[in-house]
Amino acid sequence: MSTTQNERLRGLLEPLVAEFELDLEDVELETVGRKRILRVVVDSADGVDLDACAELSRAVSDTLDAPEHRTVMGDAPYELEVGSPGAERPLKEPRHFERALGRLMRARLTKDAGGDEIVARILAVDAEGLDTEVQGIKGRKSKPRRVAFAEIERARVEVEFNRKQDENETMGEEA
Repeated sequence: MSTTQNERLRGLLEPLVAEFELDLEDVELETVGRKRILRVVVDSADGVDLDACAELSRAVSDTLDAPEHRTVMGDAPYELEVGSPGAERPLKEPRHFERALGRLMRARLTKDAGGDEIVARILAVDAEGLDTEVQGIKGRKSKPRRVAFAEIERARVEVEFNRKQDENETMGEEA
């Protein structure tokens, strides 16, 4: 998708998505064979449920099909997909890290920060970066590590299937 079209779509959809109290995370227009697919990815601090995606999908479709906005997508047909970032969501903005508080992340650090890949639990987030607990390798203990946002090349949530419960947690409830 051209930068101009991406900017026009983002500019048109961001206020609409905000009306639903959601954050517009990504807009992607992909051509697959003869059809075009417009993917709109949204999120919120409380997550996004299927009903919210369905309501937003109808609103986005109505907006893009309105006569005053038809030039944004043109006359060619397209398929619209509205969804959330998913379980292994990318972490790009400070709000993404805040939403992942307590979760594991896998991050590739910049060359200036050593270029390592780390798996760490996000313990705290502030304006400059993260306090993390880097997972020990092969039975070694975890270590605290401060990671500045500027040191992170890319990061995503790491799915945990066998997370041990904290002393203060019982069956999904906090004490």
